[in-house]
Amino acid sequence: MDRLKAMGAFVRAVELGSLSAVAREMSTTQPTVSKLVAWLERDIGARLLERSSQRVLPTEEGARFLANAKRVLEEYEEAVAEVASGVREPRGLVRISAPVALGELRLGALMLEILSDLPHLQVELLLEDRFVDPVEERVDLTIRIGGVLPADLVARQLAVWPRYLVASPDYVRRRGRPRRPEDLAAHDYLRYAGRSDEEVRLTCADDSLVVNLPSRYRVNSAIALLNAVHSGAGIALQPCWMVDGALREGTLVRVLPRWTGPAQTAHLVYAPRRRLPARVQVVMERLLASIATW
Repeated sequence: MDRLKAMGAFVRAVELGSLSAVAREMSTTQPTVSKLVAWLERDIGARLLERSSQRVLPTEEGARFLANAKRVLEEYEEAVAEVASGVREPRGLVRISAPVALGELRLGALMLEILSDLPHLQVELLLEDRFVDPVEERVDLTIRIGGVLPADLVARQLAVWPRYLVASPDYVRRRGRPRRPEDLAAHDYLRYAGRSDEEVRLTCADDSLVVNLPSRYRVNSAIALLNAVHSGAGIALQPCWMVDGALREGTLVRVLPRWTGPAQTAHLVYAPRRRLPARVQVVMERLLASIATW
């Protein structure tokens, strides 16, 4: 029996809480996973999992064994990666989770650049606006914009992006340009769906205020919101990385350019480990270098 494979099945069973989930992840059957864990229990002479119809939980011995099993699996992967990196460029699959808009507008192009530079690398870019736990979902790197950062994961700051009030030139011609924040109440303000309040906090060099801006149009897609601004539907706060190009080209204009909205902060989140595999390390370095300039 493959001891490393059995240890991997046990670790994932604890992390996912289900032998069936491990079986789906390993593209095998639940009885096969159960046999792997049972063999491991016989091999070390202790019961590791408490099984029920709903989920599996580690026994006291299993909880103690879990940390050591994770370390052994990580050390094996690191050893393989170290040998590989010494004889050839990084290779293998790197799984990255990111928000939809960031992936479609920016990350996709960056991933293609990385693949062009490193022909032995593979990238799986998973675009979802929900937070993807890198441990539970076997993702190497998660890009998180805003939100609470889990205390048990490593989080490295990627960038802090100011948010600008923007509109299309056509909208400004039709509706005029607001001169002060209070003027926004007379305009069509577009916002991301999900918040029930209508307050918008704006800041300039020497002042900060909150304006109440009702919105007739809310949408839970950052790209759809940007498209609405481009179409001339109204004014919206947008992060600089989404609109800098359009502002340079003149297809969008800033209104109240002295004022900005709450900044977006992006972090790179990943599971703690002593050493990242070379394939993950090289992608992380490219992300850190590139995203900070957006």
